Amino acid sequence: MRRSGNVATVELTKENFDQTVSENPFVLIDFWAGWCRPCLQFAPVYEKASEAHPDLVFAKVDTEAQPELAAAFQITSIPTLMIVRDRVAVFAQPGALPEPALADLIGQARSLDMDDVRAKIAASQQDRG
Repeated sequence: MRRSGNVATVELTKENFDQTVSENPFVLIDFWAGWCRPCLQFAPVYEKASEAHPDLVFAKVDTEAQPELAAAFQITSIPTLMIVRDRVAVFAQPGALPEPALADLIGQARSLDMDDVRAKIAASQQDRG
């Protein structure tokens, strides 16, 4: 499910979530709701970033329409931004980010060594034994 050139963000539902995250190596997910003022203020920042990074998938989850997804990811505050690389959530934080912070975050997530991330996850799971 690659983005077409004119669609900046993908609406995620419980029906297309797994496929979207599985088929794309880098997905940003904005958990939001229409009644949430900070969510509405963050929306144009997120949209602009999606246009600046056409190689990444920018997705949105309407927590009102998709309560199961919000519950599955334990979203308790919105907006929450999550970044998934190679089916691993590498970032999740509530709060509307200003444009420079979002750009910096995308840069940091791009530079992650996913082999290293997976090794650390495996090690922490063994520690919990």
